[in-house]
Formats: sequence, C-alpha cells, structure tokens
Amino acid sequence: MAAVIVQHERLLVVSKQAAPDVFYLPGGKPEPGEQPLEALTRELAEELGVRPLEPRLLGDVEAPAALEGVPMRMTVFHARIDRTPQPAAELARLRWITGHEPGLHLAPAVRHHVLPALRHRGLIGTPEAN
Repeated sequence: MAAVIVQHERLLVVSKQAAPDVFYLPGGKPEPGEQPLEALTRELAEELGVRPLEPRLLGDVEAPAALEGVPMRMTVFHARIDRTPQPAAELARLRWITGHEPGLHLAPAVRHHVLPALRHRGLIGTPEAN
C-alpha cells in the first residue's frame, strides 16, 4: 500500500534508513488479515505520525522494486493528511517534490508511473515551480 500526498503542487516522498538517497511513496506491506486501508493507515501512523483523510483508490502500479530490482505491485491511494508529517520508524528523510529536482533518485514506480499521472491531472508543479 502506498499514499500519494500532494500539497502545494508537490508530492511527499520518503527515504528509508537502509537507503537514505532513494525516495519512495510512504506506505508499506499489509500484515496478515489487514485490509488495504487499514494497512495504509497503520503505515502512515508508524512512518510519519499522520492519519490519511478521505483516501481514494488511484489504482495499482507495477514496476521494479527500487533496491531489489524484482517486480513489484503496489496499490496506491490519494489522500490528504491530518498534520505535518515527521519521519519515524525506519524512515530517514522526507521531501516534497515536483520530480524535476536535479540528482533526485526516485523509485521506478514514482518516476515512471505516479509522477506522470499526477502531472497529467495537473496536481504536480512544473520545473519552473522549483
């Protein structure tokens, strides 16, 4: 499960302590018996100390996992959040991006699927907005 959180035409991405220079969508794997929105709510609370507001299913994204390179499928929800996020648990950093930042290493799912979809919908800023 992953969350697309956009504020001021920027997407929230996070990195993990194991790979602090690679950025992903916040979220994670469901525990046994956990429903998708339950998993997303738990992961966002653990990782960022936030609660998703009005989550809407965007769809499934298939792409290679950023570090392992193996095929990955993630269910993506678009949501607002109830407070300012703070990295916790296994997270190293968070950033708000347009995807045009030089030298930014994004997971393939974010770079090739999520950002183009958000640009197409007019939700993410342009390079001039940086």
